[in-house]
Amino acid sequence: MIKAIEKVIDLGDGRTITIETGKLAKQADGSVVVKMGNTYLLATVVSAKEAREDVDFMPLSVEYKEKFAAAGRFPGGFLKREARPSDNEILVSRLVDRALRPLFPEDYHAETFVTINLVSADTEVMPDALAGLAASAALAVSDVPFHGPISEVRVGRVNGEFKVNPSVSEMESADLDIVVGATYDNILMVEGEMDEVSEAELLEAMKIAHEAIKVQCKAQLELAEMVGATEKREYNHEDNDEELRKKVWDATYDKVYEVAKAGNPDKHARKEAFDAIRDEFIEANYTEEDEIPETLIHKYYHDVEKEAVRRVILDEAIRLDGRKTDEIRPIWSEVGYLPGPHGSSVFTRGETQSLTTVTLGTKLDEKIVDEVMVQGSDRFLLHYNFPPFSTGDARPVRGLSRREVGHGNLAHRALKGMIPEEFPYVVRVVSDILESNGSSSMATVCAGTLALMDAGVQIKKPVSGIAMGLITDTKTGQYAVLSDILGDEDHLGDMDFKVTGTKDGITATQMDIKVDGLSYEILEKALAQAKEGRMHILGKMLETMSEPREDFKAHTPRIITMKIPKDMIGSVIGPGGKIIQEIQATTDTTITIEEEGNFGKVSISASNLDAITAAENKVKAIVAVPEVGEIYKGKVKSIVPFGAFIEILPGKDGLLHISEIEWRRLEKVEDVLKEGEEIEVKLIDVDQRSGKLKLSRKVLLPRPERKK
Repeated sequence: MIKAIEKVIDLGDGRTITIETGKLAKQADGSVVVKMGNTYLLATVVSAKEAREDVDFMPLSVEYKEKFAAAGRFPGGFLKREARPSDNEILVSRLVDRALRPLFPEDYHAETFVTINLVSADTEVMPDALAGLAASAALAVSDVPFHGPISEVRVGRVNGEFKVNPSVSEMESADLDIVVGATYDNILMVEGEMDEVSEAELLEAMKIAHEAIKVQCKAQLELAEMVGATEKREYNHEDNDEELRKKVWDATYDKVYEVAKAGNPDKHARKEAFDAIRDEFIEANYTEEDEIPETLIHKYYHDVEKEAVRRVILDEAIRLDGRKTDEIRPIWSEVGYLPGPHGSSVFTRGETQSLTTVTLGTKLDEKIVDEVMVQGSDRFLLHYNFPPFSTGDARPVRGLSRREVGHGNLAHRALKGMIPEEFPYVVRVVSDILESNGSSSMATVCAGTLALMDAGVQIKKPVSGIAMGLITDTKTGQYAVLSDILGDEDHLGDMDFKVTGTKDGITATQMDIKVDGLSYEILEKALAQAKEGRMHILGKMLETMSEPREDFKAHTPRIITMKIPKDMIGSVIGPGGKIIQEIQATTDTTITIEEEGNFGKVSISASNLDAITAAENKVKAIVAVPEVGEIYKGKVKSIVPFGAFIEILPGKDGLLHISEIEWRRLEKVEDVLKEGEEIEVKLIDVDQRSGKLKLSRKVLLPRPERKK
């Protein structure tokens, strides 16, 4: 048996994380197994020896996959094997990618694949918080160039106390759940959801996460030394021309600076102005017969553009579209724009626009969740679509992108806590981005809030969102925090920080930092400025619609819920579902039943209230307990020589003895009653032993006077 090299990380409360290498997947450039409890993650990294021609970016692929065998389960579906990635797997892949990508050398362009597999699962250990550590550790023991290590941890606040990597059961009662990625020195990535926490509380959680990450980064460095992986491979993926670089810079920088300083709110006009300077340089320096080094010119010109735009912001306090650093773009919104959906809204902020719809459904519309670690259902769905035309791109739609899953998840986290707990509907929010220049996920949050209110969903509080940016100069210490960033400011800047919340606190956040040495002082300023921006946007939203509609729209299906005794669920369903199907067919309703503690929760939905009332009365009749002295309208089910059996409630028959039919003496029951006939009877007794019901008809009839 091969002996692995191990490094143990003590979490301080009896829990440990073990990083093991040298035993599995040894043909990869680097591989580790990260263990916590019975959760094992196998992470590998393989990087090509050479870069492809004309590749000037980092072609990194991160794949996180959960094996059903890890939890001793079979995959669902016909094929019984793992298929396309679930939303959760995509989200974990993105978490890891966002922390790793900024730390590869800028001139490293070899295709690199990081694969993380959950190969053993512990029901109390959340594997997503270990995936970043596993990926970084695989890079640490490889020869792939990487400015790490990094790690990621989850911080939850349970019963008022922050805890690093809490258990699954502990997280059920947490009011803060964030995953933080960082190097030993700097925070790189934050993502999570909260129950209206303050900016100071979020900052405190980030600091606690970073302290835990420092320990894990140190352990990876020690592991790399143990396996002798401190030397990284040599490479040359770029052939630069310093003379050309200087030539481009000298000829274009001042012109680009002036265009940036002019401030133009039109994205396409701005791009044309910048492109014209580059094209002018090419025309002035090359003829048609020359071999034009376009790839290098584009690269060097991009560097000029980035530096000039950043300097204008830092030196002149002027942004690309002419705004001040804390200024929000013009906002307009509208509700009820679409007549067909149950709720709709249009939210436009600058050149970013979301058309959002809300659909309300029954329990039958729930999303079934069948993943390795999570099984159940989801009653609140939010889907985000980003078509190419939203940015003026001429290309086809090719299925759902990881970006759409990630942005939709952020908006989902922002809004889900505002849905009332006892809301009987399944809710689907769909955001279609029609224009994009700046955070469309935050536009989705704002549009989603308005559409929910338009649908008549009595949300607890309206939620708004904002994307913040940052421009820094580490040499001079200058920095500028930007509110409501443009797409270009995100691309050229040092931070993308999205914050959503109500008037009382933050509900979700997502942050990516691209610069070293970002202080908590700057983060605190960014959070404070974000709060001001959120409140401004929320105010604009409330001018359009200040509170939810009092009632649903006319074409919204109606749902009522009622509780019945748990032991009566079978009576309502009937043998083989016969009774519940009959009620649905005769009343044109949809009925679902689910267990909740000692009760059964019955949901009845239909397009009109009369149908619901009819079905409700039928269910009530089934679960009703017959009471002595009550008068019932029953149906004659069968006639026997000694009387008739009358169904006074669904499934509940009583005996109407021949002597209780009329005051006069009857020879035959058929002289008065017929099968199928409806009559009124009174329950006069219930046998305490057998539970049999004794009925009387004659007590409801006038008693004839005795002959004198």
